[in-house]
Amino acid sequence: MSEKKSVNPVKYFLSGGFGGVCTVVAGHPLDTIKVRLQTMPKPAPGETPAYTGTWDCAKKTIKREGFLGLYKGMGAPIAGVAPIFAISFMGFGVGKRMQMKSPDDELTLTQLFLAGAFSGIFTTSIMAPGERIKCLLQIQQGGTAPPKYAGPVDAIKQLYKEGGIRSIYKGTFATLLRDVPASGMYFMTYELVQRILTQHSKSGEIGVVSTVFAGGSAGIANWLVAMPADVLKSRLQTAPEGTFPNGIRDVFKVLMKEEGPVALYKGVVPVMLRAFPANAACFIGFELCMKFLNFVAPNY
Repeated sequence: MSEKKSVNPVKYFLSGGFGGVCTVVAGHPLDTIKVRLQTMPKPAPGETPAYTGTWDCAKKTIKREGFLGLYKGMGAPIAGVAPIFAISFMGFGVGKRMQMKSPDDELTLTQLFLAGAFSGIFTTSIMAPGERIKCLLQIQQGGTAPPKYAGPVDAIKQLYKEGGIRSIYKGTFATLLRDVPASGMYFMTYELVQRILTQHSKSGEIGVVSTVFAGGSAGIANWLVAMPADVLKSRLQTAPEGTFPNGIRDVFKVLMKEEGPVALYKGVVPVMLRAFPANAACFIGFELCMKFLNFVAPNY
């Protein structure tokens, strides 16, 4: 995504959508583990926690629900991920173009961060309800009792019946709080690493290895910033109605009082394990699609 190429928001939109699908397929199992670790109840004195860590959660999930249990809730992100990533990358393209005086301008790191943060605002309207549904489906345990939600559509129907549109969009501010700074770090890191690797490349061109490394690094940088807000968002979106009347502020107060600051990074191991391959897959998909579009429509 070099600045010296023309920045076409439509191409960014289409390429970002394809990259997003690659991300979900590569990373959803570890995302399920992350959400289950983040939302598991605090054990009573003398009781052991539901999961002792990432590996324990994976083993118990597969034992109870089979390997496909790790893919619970994937319908919601698959349905939303193409438009979410498409809008995110398009927002980044628009944010870059707004700051460029000519197609040959090379943006500063601050400008790249602002363009990325701008993209985070774009995606919240789709991301917030998708995250709410995904998290609710992911924490459903396999067992003798039937699950509350049969799938994404059923979850939407029940949430709307219980609290209308407001219930479906529960956690919107928390999602915004997570995605704006994290998206800034995401795109800035990708561009920075690509610049460094391209400068040291004999051909001076972007290769698959540099894309993998830059994409993986971007994913890690994204989650280092996003993790605390993501924990608060997951707690808020999976809590019964009325548990946190003041939203994310109440979640933060309760979490600090009962578990302390370390809880803000609950689920960090599966997140980091997922971040590199999932986002490497995203940017490989993005770059491949962009090359294809530039080939079939070089002047557009």
